[in-house]
Amino acid sequence: MHPEDSFDGKAEELIRAGRFFFERGWVPATAGNFSARLDERHVLITVSGRHKGELRAEDFLVVDLDGRVRSEGRRPSAELPLHLQLYRRDAGLGAVLHTHSMSATLLSRLHRDEVVLEGYEVLKALPGIQTHEARVAVPVFENDQDVARLAARVEECMAARAGLPGYLIAGHGLYTWGRSVAEASRHVEALEFLFACEWEMRRLGR
Repeated sequence: MHPEDSFDGKAEELIRAGRFFFERGWVPATAGNFSARLDERHVLITVSGRHKGELRAEDFLVVDLDGRVRSEGRRPSAELPLHLQLYRRDAGLGAVLHTHSMSATLLSRLHRDEVVLEGYEVLKALPGIQTHEARVAVPVFENDQDVARLAARVEECMAARAGLPGYLIAGHGLYTWGRSVAEASRHVEALEFLFACEWEMRRLGR
């Protein structure tokens, strides 16, 4: 399939995800960025600086896995290397979603190494988890304006820790992914709920 053949369909899926996330306060202002795989060599990603609750098809562009822009006149998010690192690592990956919720951002400032999630039924929404008795440690990376360097640190961590459902960047937000936009959106919803629970537990001093 030519990349343009699936452009409109993938863009529409990401537009719906953007509205859903914005309504829940997970992508304030122009925060966040979304992408979806078009074929084995190309992905669709949001144009830099666009409001994620008001996305239109022209707010996306096509890049190849080497980062070359295939949509003339459009500039991708500066965080493109974080998306491409994931697509290059896993040929079956269909979408990468990045959100900026308050609870995820605050937790990432309190926990410099990882945020541990355990004992929650909603953990079963994440891949490979069959019971609430699971323990998931979501790594936290120090924020870095050198995004290529940050992507290299993520790659190093993922090479050592198989099966991560996502990660946090300190003071920044969540990255998660899935085999499709729908699956990645479910992972966003599950993780954001779990982070909100953890934040409330801390507010209650538990």
